[in-house]
Amino acid sequence: MSNRPLILCADDDEDILSLVALRLERAGYEVMRAVDGEAAIAAARARRPALAVLDVMMPKRTGYEVLVELRADPSLRDLKVILLSARVQESDVERGMDAGADAYLAKPFKAPELVAKVQELLGGKPS
Repeated sequence: MSNRPLILCADDDEDILSLVALRLERAGYEVMRAVDGEAAIAAARARRPALAVLDVMMPKRTGYEVLVELRADPSLRDLKVILLSARVQESDVERGMDAGADAYLAKPFKAPELVAKVQELLGGKPS
């Protein structure tokens, strides 16, 4: 078991998933991956991450649906969630924030921006 904060990354695009995971691992986090919404929910329930980075448009369950499900689970209600999406119209961002997201980042995103947002939400850099 690692003492590093655990982050769940969920995206159906393998390249983006790998990029996000690699950048977060380099920043000192432990990362678990999911390729669809159902796998993301199962992973979150199994390992209780500190934070989740969710793609909005995924098969089986969208990032919005995953977020609603996580917020409905008392043991995961306080999980920090960042939504990543190419859908960046005001209504999309509003929908994500209304569903309970802590942050909404547009794709394509800058990796340092993502790492900084994770650190901000988790209260600093991992030790």
